[in-house]
Amino acid sequence: MSWKIVERKIGRAGSFKQQQKRQKMWNEKYGDNWLIGYEIDGEFISQEDALESIYYRSYEEHFTQNPKDLEELISLAKSLRNPHALATNSVDLQVPAILKYLDRHNLKLKGNDIVDVGTFNGIKSHKISVRLSPLTIKVIGNPKMTLEKFWQEKKCLAIWSD
Repeated sequence: MSWKIVERKIGRAGSFKQQQKRQKMWNEKYGDNWLIGYEIDGEFISQEDALESIYYRSYEEHFTQNPKDLEELISLAKSLRNPHALATNSVDLQVPAILKYLDRHNLKLKGNDIVDVGTFNGIKSHKISVRLSPLTIKVIGNPKMTLEKFWQEKKCLAIWSD
């Protein structure tokens, strides 16, 4: 028994209502034995597992390769926000990934500003907002692809098959 990919390029998560509509459709088509995830090295992994192995690790790699971004973020920010998620009521992945990184490395934000991670309609709080956007961060193991592109374009739907 294993996960079998049945749909590829399933698109963005969208708003809560859009997610509910798609999930209802998948439930009608596949029952309750489906899961969203990614194919990594020929193996399906759940989106939850990909948050750690892809999303978090991409930020980890970025901070390792760009320590000045980490220093700037820590000295500038008192808190982080995702302007796109706030404006569209969509899922925020980048702020939790960065906060997890800081926590795991026993680092604290020491600044006075609310720092956007990413932009919305071209508006940003600081220059570092763009550098830390998933539209800019490279996906771990593939310097030619951004984290956002990977997360959206490589997403797939799998069902549990006997």
